[in-house]
Amino acid sequence: MLIPDLVWVMAAAEDTGGSPDIGKILNQFGQYGIVGLVVVLLIVGVIVPRYVMNNLLAEKDSWREAFEKERAAHELSRLQLAKAEERGDVAIEQGRTLTALLQTLGHDPELPRSA
Repeated sequence: MLIPDLVWVMAAAEDTGGSPDIGKILNQFGQYGIVGLVVVLLIVGVIVPRYVMNNLLAEKDSWREAFEKERAAHELSRLQLAKAEERGDVAIEQGRTLTALLQTLGHDPELPRSA
């Protein structure tokens, strides 16, 4: 009974040349009292069935878990990069020290050696 009335309201709105009048459609649903209110709230999305809410909560939990795993993986990558940078800094300092030592001993490390 609800669908034919809805179709009738929409057809009446289209006959006038305008778009469907939302007020008339809501008024049509409102005539059915609490059932009409529940249907309107379902259509608008204010209330949702339990299985939909359970699916959304499960999906939210899976996304959160994936986010936590990704964040942990990135934290490990950041730690490894920090260690590599530290090793690089140590290697640069060792190179500078060796260059200074060679210059002190009279060798010029900047000049290429002849083969």
